[in-house]
Amino acid sequence: MTDNIAAGSPAADIPSPADGYVADPAVRAEWDNRYAERQQLWSGRPNGALVAEVAGLTPGRVLDVGCGEGADAVWLARGGWDVTAIEVSGVALERAAGHARDAGLAVHWVHAALTEAVLPPASFDLVSAQYPALLRTPDAAAERALLAAVAPGGVLLLVHHAGMDTQQAHDSGFDPADYVWPSMVADLLDDDWEVEVDEQRPRVAADGGAGAHHTDDVVLRVRRLR
Repeated sequence: MTDNIAAGSPAADIPSPADGYVADPAVRAEWDNRYAERQQLWSGRPNGALVAEVAGLTPGRVLDVGCGEGADAVWLARGGWDVTAIEVSGVALERAAGHARDAGLAVHWVHAALTEAVLPPASFDLVSAQYPALLRTPDAAAERALLAAVAPGGVLLLVHHAGMDTQQAHDSGFDPADYVWPSMVADLLDDDWEVEVDEQRPRVAADGGAGAHHTDDVVLRVRRLR
């Protein structure tokens, strides 16, 4: 991903980690290190909530927030979506772009944090954020960026692990209070939005991959009316 949108193609070069990333270098380093520890961090299969919620939607332009190693982006592109995928880790992006290339699919890669990315406003028919690690700020920048990307008539699908938002800070340094959760996005909705799904449900998880131990999801699906 670059901080400018670059059209991918089956023959496109894999994005380089030195490609103009402009957000917090410490965040990028943290995630690069996490991905570098394993040859494959996630399962390689699309997220179950995404598959369930996208069924019945007409393919259009989609923004995949925190695309990781690209399983969702590849699945969406294979289904006819025009995919823009954003990720802070250059290591993850190289893997994602390689998977898309191997599948002969075009994806637009953006190497940036969501709040720093240069994205066309109100232009995506679907914004998908599956278990995103979005940092919370006093001005709700990440929450507002998610909503701002959705086109009139489009859908924001935000999925997260149930119960994590109420946990205490971990000895590892992870503090749920530092991150954005679906309820925070829901709190910003006004009359321009219709809530289609806001529920907790059993997680449909692929075998293997980090996070497979989580059993329930919080699913927020909202449609922008105007």
